[in-house]
Amino acid sequence: MLTSSALHQQHTQLPQQLRRQSKAQNAKRSHITCVQAASAAQQQFPNRLTGSGARGALPRFVNWVNTSKPPKYLWRTLAALLMGGQALVRILQGKVHKRNTLEQLKLVGPNTVSVALLTAAFVGMVFTIQFVREFAKLGLTRSVGGVLALALSRELTPVVTCIIMAGRVGSAFAAELGTMQVSEQTDSLRVLGTDPVDYLVSPRVLACMIAGPVLNILCFAMGLAASVGLAETVYGVSANVILDSACRAITSWDIVTSCIKSWVFGTIIAVVSCSWGFTTTGGAKGVGESTTSAVVISLVLIFIADFILSFLFFQGQGDALKQCM
Repeated sequence: MLTSSALHQQHTQLPQQLRRQSKAQNAKRSHITCVQAASAAQQQFPNRLTGSGARGALPRFVNWVNTSKPPKYLWRTLAALLMGGQALVRILQGKVHKRNTLEQLKLVGPNTVSVALLTAAFVGMVFTIQFVREFAKLGLTRSVGGVLALALSRELTPVVTCIIMAGRVGSAFAAELGTMQVSEQTDSLRVLGTDPVDYLVSPRVLACMIAGPVLNILCFAMGLAASVGLAETVYGVSANVILDSACRAITSWDIVTSCIKSWVFGTIIAVVSCSWGFTTTGGAKGVGESTTSAVVISLVLIFIADFILSFLFFQGQGDALKQCM
């Protein structure tokens, strides 16, 4: 049985425990209320709690960078610039895989030359039909060769040749590298300690840089020869007249600018196609989309670059046709 003193001590400790429990519950309820009020204030006035101006903009910018996904065209543009710069640096340093370069030269050169020559021949004959018809009415038949040579060397041959390269070579580059990317073969090269830029990109860029001017010269000769043959056999204009007019109108600068244009166009085709291939995602469907997009973007950039180079190379008034009148 409990004594009177024990009962008195028990009665005095019970209110103290109740008061402590009541204080703990009140503190917990006040903490929850403060947290809820702070959350509501942050949702209503975010800048006042995180800081306004630069102090508040920096955390939001960092959060945006970490959570946002850049557009695909922006990512591919940056990849093309970086990959093109790396490939040019590797070529200047001599870090090029020789066997791969020879294989790509065979693809860009001998496997493309037949289609390019055929296209150049028909382009030359089409323009011969238009020029001979109009110039014959004006009595300027002796100027046909000069006009044809200037048109072929300055604009038609480099543009048409590189359009064929974009369709024949650029699509092959994008499809091949895109397939390697989605099948993780490029990651395997990195695991083996091989830089994909040295092994895959630089040989293709160098091959297009070499083959472009060579194909351009061959297509120019083919287009002019086809024009001469058509003019003599169909319209009765002597081949000697056309060739003499062409030799007097054209200069070495025209040939140099034509080769520079084809060199630039070939570099654009290789860089864009390789970059689009390396940024391929989405399996087989992504490979097809990258191939189509690479060819289209290459063609657009070729025409833009052609305008810029023509504007830089041919300033002021020309007097080339005076030499063949």
